[in-house]
Amino acid sequence: MAISNFKKRIAVFLSGRGSNLKNLYKFSKTKPSKFTIHLVISNKKDAKGVLFSKSKKIKSYSIDKTMSEFEQKSLSLINRENIEVICLAGFMRILSKTFVQKCKIPIVNIHPSLLPKYKGLNTHARAIENKDVYAGCTVHHVTSKLDAGTIILQKKVKILKKDTVATLSKKVLKVEHQIYPIALNKIC
Repeated sequence: MAISNFKKRIAVFLSGRGSNLKNLYKFSKTKPSKFTIHLVISNKKDAKGVLFSKSKKIKSYSIDKTMSEFEQKSLSLINRENIEVICLAGFMRILSKTFVQKCKIPIVNIHPSLLPKYKGLNTHARAIENKDVYAGCTVHHVTSKLDAGTIILQKKVKILKKDTVATLSKKVLKVEHQIYPIALNKIC
């Protein structure tokens, strides 16, 4: 019996610089990877992540429209390109309940906190303000409720007394880059 060499076709949604996209792309080119990045969609026409994806010859689209138009166009592209998993990587919009229901494939997100703590924005400031000992990140399935889906993988980092939002953000981003490819491989 032959073992399949087919990798899952991934779409990455992003809004900014694309550091997680770059990291996922790099991992996707290694032998252990069970996925390939086939499509990148941004809700910002000037997102640096799109420039990176185009430089790597990945099909890329900037859909800088209303959320409803963005979701409609994205669903059409996902279906046309036979995408099997959507990864949110610095995608700074909330997908509608309708989109999540219509999308019949897994949607995963990386969030910069140890969920269920600190859903939403300003996670690092909230962790420091509350004098937490640890911060971290979580890869989870996306549902119609904000940052509430099943957790796939988490990793924590120690918050030092000298940490600022900027230093903590850098530490958490480092562990995001470590766990996102592992979590994605796990679901592929």
